[in-house]
Amino acid sequence: MDKTVVVEVLNTVQHPLYKRTIRRTSRLKAHDADNSCSVGDRVRVSSTRPLSKDKRWRVVEIIEKAR
Repeated sequence: MDKTVVVEVLNTVQHPLYKRTIRRTSRLKAHDADNSCSVGDRVRVSSTRPLSKDKRWRVVEIIEKAR
């Protein structure tokens, strides 16, 4: 997938009955026009028009590069 990155978004929710915090993740496919992202980077994404069957997001900036 050229110019595409898969971004994992972490969301914490509380169980309605047991009040325990649960970590939920969702995976988004985002457009990276410069192919500048690498594995482990923290990025900011923004919603955009549908670019393909699954791509609805684009990378706005790289917040933190991976080590």
